[in-house]
Amino acid sequence: MRRLQYIPLTAPKNLLTDVENRRIYTLDRCELNVFETYRPAELVELTFHDLVITSMVRGKKVMHLPGSNAFEYLPGETVLAPADTKMFIDFPDAQKNDPTQCIALTLDGDSVKQTINYLNDRFPRHEQHASWDLDFRFTHLRNSNVLAGVINKMVSVCSEKSIAKDILADLTLKELIVRLVQLQHLAEVTEYVPSANNPFGHLTEYIRANLSSKIDVETLCRKAYMSRANFFRAFKREYGISPVQYIIRERLKRAKVLLTGTNQSVAQICMETGFEDVNNFIKTFKRAEGATPGYYRSKLL
Repeated sequence: MRRLQYIPLTAPKNLLTDVENRRIYTLDRCELNVFETYRPAELVELTFHDLVITSMVRGKKVMHLPGSNAFEYLPGETVLAPADTKMFIDFPDAQKNDPTQCIALTLDGDSVKQTINYLNDRFPRHEQHASWDLDFRFTHLRNSNVLAGVINKMVSVCSEKSIAKDILADLTLKELIVRLVQLQHLAEVTEYVPSANNPFGHLTEYIRANLSSKIDVETLCRKAYMSRANFFRAFKREYGISPVQYIIRERLKRAKVLLTGTNQSVAQICMETGFEDVNNFIKTFKRAEGATPGYYRSKLL
């Protein structure tokens, strides 16, 4: 999970409200909103008339979206919502000296369609009868390093003073859509049984079934009937990460379950999740989660 870079808070003299104070940066094909809240509040209503991509920067919200249970929304996470979605938001912990801050990027629908069509025309998916598209079954996402980097770039471009920023924003917007689609496909293969037509479905199941063992990439290539180069290229295009990164991701996911659901020691969990040694496990876990395994366990138990 990757957090966004901090955005400077609004100067106190420029605050118009202490609940969802809003700064707006309007471009040709998108609009960046920076929201800040400085006191607790409940069920604050918010609606955008275009597709919106939001990301938490500071603090915590509780989101109420149609058709889903309320959920905590934290830094390092992104939420998508279709046009005209009515959101209700709680701010249980917001304080004057510790505000929440969130960005909301609304996107021109035609620009999104053009990017999706370009992907399908030029880079069709490997899965038979499947196409690239945004999938609103997966709207609450943990940021990957790449996605956070693109969102940071988008914030920087939108807020800068440059005659070329509309061009730069348009290019960055295309990359943002691609990264979101890839991350959603990764969520799909993690949360659902892959379809028989998915060429990587049996591989992701094999990886999850063998996390405690050494997983040889050459074996994965043979199972996919691809050369190493083609396998890495195709896997990364589909999911936005390499096969090796996927293996690490699944090992960390399993480690978090064991940390919070068992009394096993960190060393035992290291062995059960296939890491080479405890030091490597701790470093990898801290890099991904911002905390050591022991600290992560102590905070959640």
